[in-house]
Amino acid sequence: MKILMFGWEFPPHISGGLGTACFGLTKALVSLGHEISFVIPKVLSDVGSVPVNLISASGVHVREVSSETVKVFKGLDIRLINSVLTPYASERQYGNLLQKRSLNLSVHENAPGEAYGSTVFDISPHYGSNLIAEVIRYARVAGSIAKSCSFDVIHAHDWMTVLAGLYAKEKSGKPLILHIHSLEFDRSGEHVNQNIYYVERFGMVVADHIVTVSHYTKEVIVHHYGINPDKISVVHNAVTRKEAEPLYHAKKNPDKKIILFLGRITFQKGPEYFVEAAAKVLKKIPEATFVMAGSGDMMPLMIERVAELGIGKNVHFTGFLQGTDIEQIFTMSDLYIMPSVSEPFGISPLEAMIYDVPVIISRQSGVAEILHHALKVDFWDVEEIANKIIALLKYPNLVAELVEKSREELHNVRWETAAEKIVQIYNHLVH
Repeated sequence: MKILMFGWEFPPHISGGLGTACFGLTKALVSLGHEISFVIPKVLSDVGSVPVNLISASGVHVREVSSETVKVFKGLDIRLINSVLTPYASERQYGNLLQKRSLNLSVHENAPGEAYGSTVFDISPHYGSNLIAEVIRYARVAGSIAKSCSFDVIHAHDWMTVLAGLYAKEKSGKPLILHIHSLEFDRSGEHVNQNIYYVERFGMVVADHIVTVSHYTKEVIVHHYGINPDKISVVHNAVTRKEAEPLYHAKKNPDKKIILFLGRITFQKGPEYFVEAAAKVLKKIPEATFVMAGSGDMMPLMIERVAELGIGKNVHFTGFLQGTDIEQIFTMSDLYIMPSVSEPFGISPLEAMIYDVPVIISRQSGVAEILHHALKVDFWDVEEIANKIIALLKYPNLVAELVEKSREELHNVRWETAAEKIVQIYNHLVH
């Protein structure tokens, strides 16, 4: 089967779990004999040393949008277009990105009501003046690729690709699957951006089928978006074991335990609960070290709170990590904590388990549905988080048992299983 897939990040340039999930899923689909054309937005000036021959899509008719194929593995084509779209960006953050990249450039865009009237876009260097306008621009350009591709089904990931998927569906008449990895309710709580919410809901209503990464997310969609549960299938994420894993094993210091937080330092990930729990743990185990790996809008607040609590010498902020830096931080860590307020899935605990790192995860996460040998907490219960950290640091037999059970559990968490479920959905829609 031929699949036209829309996303906004893909290795090697990724910002979070979505890129990891797209890579794992597409590789598994290809291994099953399917062909995928994957369309992503890309800032052409930020490609760096990626061995890709890019063709500018600037100033061409939408139906003739240029794209260049990037061979990642046999059977998967990556098609790049020029855009400043970035994962997880809020309206304000997007505005800052736009300002940095086009400070001295005039902006030309179609008004929302005219978005489907024009046939030409000045793709580079002119960007839409706001996040929604950029999503519309991406839809016109990426969606038009459908005219030059041969495919059987359309698969779009998350809200930024909703309009692109719908545009491709309109032009081709092919069925559309909307794959939800994260919702506006996860990112913003009850204070949602209504524009993003409307785009998400519109996509869910018009899509032929919806895939969510957890039952947790399915329930949110049914409750907050009013979608019929029969239209939604749950396909849990998985993890890919890396052949290079043994290269990064580090000898740990038994007298200096490292407790890791890895993720965006934002409201959704619950970094404040990690910091508050750290303060409680350090009263009992003063030699422990807490590491916050990541970046986000709450990072300055977390640094201030660490200072207020007087635990600065025991808490380290690494900033954003990627590639081998992530692998190395896992090998150095004795414990991984994911205190997310609302986590549709959460791949990082699975990655930690690959490196035999025991995990404590929020009950408010999708990954909690498939992990039976991880310690689980309510994100808000700082006392419980601290007590479980202390238990794992003090009782090595408990750690050994969790690690052994986790190894067994990971054998059943495979991208091939997820891909097989996705293919069943494809077949149901196509035939």
